[in-house]
Amino acid sequence: MADQVPLLDLRRQYEPLRQEILDAIARVCDRQRFILGAEVEALERELAEYLGVRHAVAVSSGTDALLVALTALGVGPGDEVVTTAFSFFATASTVARLGARPVFVDIDPVTFNIDPDALDAAITPRTKAIVPVHLFGLSADMDLIADSARRASVPIVEDAAQAIGATFKGRALGTLGAFGCFSFYPTKNLGAFGDAGLVVTGDDGRRDMLRSLRQHGMTAPYVHDSIGGNFRMDEIQAAVLRVKLPHLDGWSEARRRNAARYRSLFDAGGVADALVLPSEVPERRHIFNQFVVRTPRRDDLRAHLAARGVGSEIYYPRPLHLQPCFASLGHRQGDFPHAERAAAEVLALPVYPELTAHEQERVAGAIAEFVRTSVAASR
Repeated sequence: MADQVPLLDLRRQYEPLRQEILDAIARVCDRQRFILGAEVEALERELAEYLGVRHAVAVSSGTDALLVALTALGVGPGDEVVTTAFSFFATASTVARLGARPVFVDIDPVTFNIDPDALDAAITPRTKAIVPVHLFGLSADMDLIADSARRASVPIVEDAAQAIGATFKGRALGTLGAFGCFSFYPTKNLGAFGDAGLVVTGDDGRRDMLRSLRQHGMTAPYVHDSIGGNFRMDEIQAAVLRVKLPHLDGWSEARRRNAARYRSLFDAGGVADALVLPSEVPERRHIFNQFVVRTPRRDDLRAHLAARGVGSEIYYPRPLHLQPCFASLGHRQGDFPHAERAAAEVLALPVYPELTAHEQERVAGAIAEFVRTSVAASR
């Protein structure tokens, strides 16, 4: 179909940076060092400065960032890790991979993030960490989460995979706990040319542990003080990310402008009341990795948009506590009703920086048509 509006078009970001990116990749090829070299070291310095944190340790993916951080805290069999019931699978799977038990908490239905008022009841003497997720680019309530963590003397590992550049009360997300974990999957606001991730910390000892764990627990050549894994970032990924990093804030601001334009278009089209739009909370800078709306007729709306050439996606169609692999935890439908309702109603619309005003008008127009048709059919 001609004149489609894709959910994401990475080619539009790539084209103006093409030569600079190719030159950076050629630089790596000319050096013939492909793992943990000068590009990774430079990227770590640049990201630490960008985030305002003491140490940044580059790793192989956002999933591995979580895995390394939890390993560094000694999470293992018999331990529990408290986290949200509504997130990407890796948030909970990394806990289970270490032999620990993910303990789920329902979400705040306004922000999609973990409900801080439910944290205290979920924490037990076996709790080894709390993992809040800053979903879709909006901060969780880190003040209340930190209060619960202090009362229980439990560290926080921030899952900021979708939130690089977002802030809470002026501080970068990922820098507010013991560790912050980021993903550079290609669809993220700062995306690599494959898998890549980052862990940040303000503690020198924890930095050294992270660096060891990403190299199979090695502390000297072929001396392994612990069992880590192969969690190293490729030099090519680091080189690409270094080209993109100076553009990150501009891209995130473009996403914010696109989000504001959607609000105006929906208001003008008289359909704002038919959708629940993403929340923006005072003192929390939202960077809109996704622009996620809610409607009870989500599946019908998605089919309508697809028929008109508008891309969309469901993040996420099943909450974590109802995943088959976690059946042994004993959860049932109804245990976390806000997460379950979100899974049934959420729909992500195109919001990437290069999206044009005309394309947004097409998206809003298609949604207005759906709403008018639905109203007419109900009469």
